[in-house]
Amino acid sequence: MTGSCSIVIRAYNEEKHVGRLLEGINQQTVKDVDVVLVDSGSTDSTISIAESFGARIVNIRPEEFTFGRSLNYGVGEAKREFVVIASAHIYPVYPDWLETLLRPFQDDTIALTYGKQRGPEFARFSEQQIFHQWYPDIGKVKQVTAFCNNANAAIRKSLWEQNPYDETLTGLEDLDWAKRAQEQGHAIAYVAEAEIVHVHNETPRGVYNRYRREAMALRRIYPEANFSFYDFLRLTTTNVLSDLWHAAREGVLFKNISSIFWFRYMQFHGTRMGHRETSLITPQLRETFYYARERKKKEAKKRNVEPIRYEKK
Repeated sequence: MTGSCSIVIRAYNEEKHVGRLLEGINQQTVKDVDVVLVDSGSTDSTISIAESFGARIVNIRPEEFTFGRSLNYGVGEAKREFVVIASAHIYPVYPDWLETLLRPFQDDTIALTYGKQRGPEFARFSEQQIFHQWYPDIGKVKQVTAFCNNANAAIRKSLWEQNPYDETLTGLEDLDWAKRAQEQGHAIAYVAEAEIVHVHNETPRGVYNRYRREAMALRRIYPEANFSFYDFLRLTTTNVLSDLWHAAREGVLFKNISSIFWFRYMQFHGTRMGHRETSLITPQLRETFYYARERKKKEAKKRNVEPIRYEKK
């Protein structure tokens, strides 16, 4: 049965966002939900907000934190076979988010599902482009690649018990887990209808650090991966030009032109530095995700499901 699940949320000082996620969980069609929040030392009201929604709290000391270790803590506390993993700064768009994310598990070969991500209206234009690139409007029941993302995903706990997340990676623990699951004969499903909004508002330095860490982790998982100075120049140029063209076509070029240049520069500069620092352990990005692709902002298929109406706070 897929009518119940645990939800593991990793959080650190997420008082601005976690309440909206928990409110969205309360409005889901799946009601038998066990929520576990793994907190890594929050000093704001994250924990009290989570407890007010009935979440169970698991604590991990900041100095012990890795993405994989915090997930292992949370999944270990989960009471259900199907475990949804959600970032604390996401929130579901539709009340059937959990229902659609869990539905592929009716096929016993599915080890992991993950859903669509979109940014809020204020998200950087280039990040919106990445969301559309990585998370298309059409789902894939059994995809070929190991790509997935633990901001909006679900796994079988029984498979996790056989293969926990790698705690030595500082990211890309999702890609690593999915890769191992595929190698053992299991499948991955992308569920476009299980849509969430992912709130990022990073500084240029934050973008650089994220892609640097992710590229370093990628080298751990795929030792054959490489990223040359030529790749940096080519992909920065290609993606900047693509973003400028799309922004101009959508009539939003003027307000986004600056962020397009710095975001794409920091993305690929961080990626290049991460590939060079192979002696360090760290998170994500695969070569196929670097390339700009066509997307039409207005073409997303409308669902015949009324979205959740969140109160503005």
